[in-house]
Amino acid sequence: MPTDPSTRPAGSTRASVPARPQLLTYPDSLGGDLAAVNRLLDGPLAGLFRGVHVLPPFPSTGDRGFAPVTYERIEPAFGTWRDIEAIAEHHDVLLDVMVNHISRRSEQFADFERNGRRSQWADLFITVDKVWPAGVAPPDDLARIALRKPDSPLSPITITATGAVEQVWTSFGTSEWAEQIDLDVNTPATRALITGWLRMLAAHRVRLVRLDAVGYVTKRAGTNCFMVEPEIWHFLDWITDVADGLGLVLLPEVHDRYDTHRRLSARGYWTYDFVLPGLVLDALHRADASALTAHLDGSPSRQFTTLDCHDGIPVRPDLDGVLEPARLVDLTERSVARGGNVNRLLSTTAPGELDVHQINCSYYSALDHDDDRYLAARAIQLFARGVPQIYYVGLLAGSNDEDAVRRSGDGRSVNRHDFSVDEVLTALDRPVVRRLLDLVRLRNTHPAFDGDATFGHSGSRLNVVWTNGTSSCTLDVDLASGRIDVGTH
Repeated sequence: MPTDPSTRPAGSTRASVPARPQLLTYPDSLGGDLAAVNRLLDGPLAGLFRGVHVLPPFPSTGDRGFAPVTYERIEPAFGTWRDIEAIAEHHDVLLDVMVNHISRRSEQFADFERNGRRSQWADLFITVDKVWPAGVAPPDDLARIALRKPDSPLSPITITATGAVEQVWTSFGTSEWAEQIDLDVNTPATRALITGWLRMLAAHRVRLVRLDAVGYVTKRAGTNCFMVEPEIWHFLDWITDVADGLGLVLLPEVHDRYDTHRRLSARGYWTYDFVLPGLVLDALHRADASALTAHLDGSPSRQFTTLDCHDGIPVRPDLDGVLEPARLVDLTERSVARGGNVNRLLSTTAPGELDVHQINCSYYSALDHDDDRYLAARAIQLFARGVPQIYYVGLLAGSNDEDAVRRSGDGRSVNRHDFSVDEVLTALDRPVVRRLLDLVRLRNTHPAFDGDATFGHSGSRLNVVWTNGTSSCTLDVDLASGRIDVGTH
């Protein structure tokens, strides 16, 4: 039975997080703004969630908040810092810091674009010569890089003052344009900037910070420039020391093979269980509890669990080595047949390999709107170790929003429906949602979840027992029928 090490490695976070449910939402997706979110938390959602992860509420120029212009203020359409502080009165607030990049329209990059290397902010950014001193990226090196955009990680920038063209690192975007400009996290200028961001978040009563896209911060010639060791540990140790001094808990966000998460856990860091969503779908489809039980039994307690989120259901590389390729193909095809779509890896894949990074699909739609199977999936998440994050669309058992995809042109919008207050209240009255809220409330309040769990299976049945002193809470799931039985003592 895994336990957290009593002594953390140097640089790992020492702060604890209650193993209680968190709500994951955009600032404007539950009624239009942060004030509406807070009214729901104090009203019909009262007593359900210990924490709230608000996806980036800052002024941004792309990627629905993930291209921040500044962290100094909240986007006025969403509210103000007072709204964040109001939520923090009764909940642990989690916000994102995009440690890998900043908006192309930020004050800092705009100055670099005007003045080039004479800019006071020039050291924030990664010009091609920082990685390849000759100023040219060799084709063999480019071929190794874990890309999230076609062709090259570099984008050409014309400097206004001189007309010179600088090649700067941009992990995301297109081959010719990127709204998100990568930061050089090794320079004093960038570290001072990040420290200022963290200090400001702590001052506004933020409790947890997710390090978005942190795996991409390591760039070294001759590597894939993703989670490069030992550089990634040096950075995580540094930023965790800063966060510890401010009373912040850090959550590194990394999509990679599960071994990477084991290494994060071994060093005392919080991590995500991005394997769970696909394993649950696979287990319910095959009525086979064996792989899921083994995974749950080996999972750490210092993790956050999800089934769905603002991006998609992870496939590759998260499930590589966990599910065989044929089962990944089956998982993808079934979800697409139910109205989903896919994000591609955009990295070099061998002929015949499945080139799917994530499946964009609401979890309720992925389970074909079957209430029993959907509640079984949520029960498994809520009885897993760690901190369960419940995405707002999943909380309301939302279906795929194909109109949003057509309007935005972004496949991820299928699972990003913006609910009006009336839509929220209507959804909360549906039987499947009421039953889900009962499960969330149980996880948030029952003392057994302050203990630890044991996991077992027999054929298609999964059994979980949480025990804390004389308190216990049990879950029995029949994966063949989707029926669940919950017991408390």
